[in-house]
Amino acid sequence: MSPRSASVNEELRRRSRERLLQASLELVGERGYDATTLADIADRAGSARGLVSYYFPGKRQLVQSAVHRLMHRTLEEALERAPRTEDGRERMARAIDAILGLARDRTVLMRQHMAGLLDTEGFVQCPEQRRLAELLRETVVRHGSQDVDADYPMMRSLLMGAVFAMVLPNVPMSFATMRAELFRRYGLDWELGVPPDGEAPGGTCETDLSRYFATGTRPGEQPRPAVRPKLPGAQSK
Repeated sequence: MSPRSASVNEELRRRSRERLLQASLELVGERGYDATTLADIADRAGSARGLVSYYFPGKRQLVQSAVHRLMHRTLEEALERAPRTEDGRERMARAIDAILGLARDRTVLMRQHMAGLLDTEGFVQCPEQRRLAELLRETVVRHGSQDVDADYPMMRSLLMGAVFAMVLPNVPMSFATMRAELFRRYGLDWELGVPPDGEAPGGTCETDLSRYFATGTRPGEQPRPAVRPKLPGAQSK
C-alpha cells in the first residue's frame, strides 16, 4: 500500500480536529462542562485520546475554540442570510440578534464560555476566535464607525456584558430587554434583524450542530455515525 500524500494527511488531521470541536459542544451542552472529560470527547469524536492533546492544550482551550466556532458560524449565517444586504444598520441588528440568540438558545454553552473568559488566560487565540473578531469588526465598519479601533472593542464588550446578563443563573435578563438596550445604543429600529415575537423560555434551537463542522467523508472512508443529542441550550431559566 502506497503511503498517503501530505494533502490527504492534512485533510484527515483537519477532520479529526473538526470532530473534536463538534463533540465538545455536544457533550458540554448535554452534561455541562465539569461532567465532560477529554476522554468522553475523544470517544464521541471517534478519535484516540492522544489526538485531543495533539490539537489542544487542554479542555478549556478545546471548549472555548468550539464555542467560538459556533459563534462565528452563527454570526456568518445571520449576516449572509437572504435577502442579503449591505445596509450597515441591518447588519448590526443581525449581529446583535445572532449573539444574543446564542445566549438564549445555548445557555449552558454560553455560560461556560463566559466563565472560561474570566480565567487568567482569557481568550484562546485560535482560528475560530480570530474569525469571530473579523466578523464583528467588519460589522462595526459597515455600521459607519469613524474610529474602528475604539468602536470594535466597545461593541465586543457590550455584547459580552449582555450575554453575561442573560446567562446569569437564577436572575437572567431577558432577550428582549438586552436587545432593546443594545438597539438603543446603536440607534437601530426594533423591526431590523429578527424581532422576537414574544419570548419562549430558552427559545428554539436546533440540536444538530453538524453544519458548523466540516466532517464529511472521503471516497472509501466510513462515515461517522450521526449523533443528535438533546442539547439543553434551551434551559429553563
